[in-house]
Amino acid sequence: MKKSVSLPNRLLTQLALVLLWLVAHLPHRLALAVGGGMGRLYLLSSRRRRRVAKVNLEMCFPELAPEGRRALLRAHFSSLGRGLVEMAIGWWTDLSPVLARTEMKGLEHLTAAAARGRGVVLLSAHFTGLELGGALLNTRIPFAVVYRKHEHPVVQRQFARSRARLFRRAIPRNDIKQMLRALKAGEIVWFAADQHPKKRSGVMAEFFGITTLTSTSPARIARAAGSPVVPFFPHHRADGGYVLRLLPALEGFPSGDDGLDATRINRIIEEEIRREPREYLWIHRRFKTTAGSFGDPYNPAAGDD
Repeated sequence: MKKSVSLPNRLLTQLALVLLWLVAHLPHRLALAVGGGMGRLYLLSSRRRRRVAKVNLEMCFPELAPEGRRALLRAHFSSLGRGLVEMAIGWWTDLSPVLARTEMKGLEHLTAAAARGRGVVLLSAHFTGLELGGALLNTRIPFAVVYRKHEHPVVQRQFARSRARLFRRAIPRNDIKQMLRALKAGEIVWFAADQHPKKRSGVMAEFFGITTLTSTSPARIARAAGSPVVPFFPHHRADGGYVLRLLPALEGFPSGDDGLDATRINRIIEEEIRREPREYLWIHRRFKTTAGSFGDPYNPAAGDD
């Protein structure tokens, strides 16, 4: 059952958006610094999200010393705050100055795949710079974006308004028919399929050495539409700029074996995460369903820092 949102909650959320608008209009480097500070406050205030990220880092980086994982945890929350401000920059400001400090690597892979005329599955993962990175890439090659509806009506209204302005079109995540129509019409469709899926749309595949439930959507959609798949990953630069990485279209994908295909996608994403581990969305409960699991690894009963 859908929960109603009280009027005070709506007003507070609207106020938060106004404050975010103000931050987005600060000088770029200052805005990013404020975002990093917001992320550090979130680390201190959200015990539940802190625990999820802590468990994920322990599972994915067992080779790191505890202090190394704690440093990565702090860096991740700073990156989360920066990503929030970057999203606001994309929503409410002119992107021209940001484009001037953006480096696009591998753009030729996307243009070559689009030239085949069968549409392109632009496959990404949940990195903290995803929203702004997608908006920046769209200025060069327009595409449709697949989204999950936000539960809060004020936030969802802002997302809908912004995505309609920034992208060719926005497609609900559960509207597979609209995705396929867009692809078969030759459009590029961007989505991230790295989070924990529903059991009916997933298979068990290895991710960071852990066999976990993984989405089969990339293979199923590419197979149904006959479209090439081009991986896309946005990253931050230390100087306040951005790097958008596009990889060559996947050869021999889909293979017809959902398990092999899901493992291949997981491996590509894992390699990209290891490039910039602080930027991946560690606050998501990625390992809720794992092989041989006898309990929820995110259970608060296990304790916290």
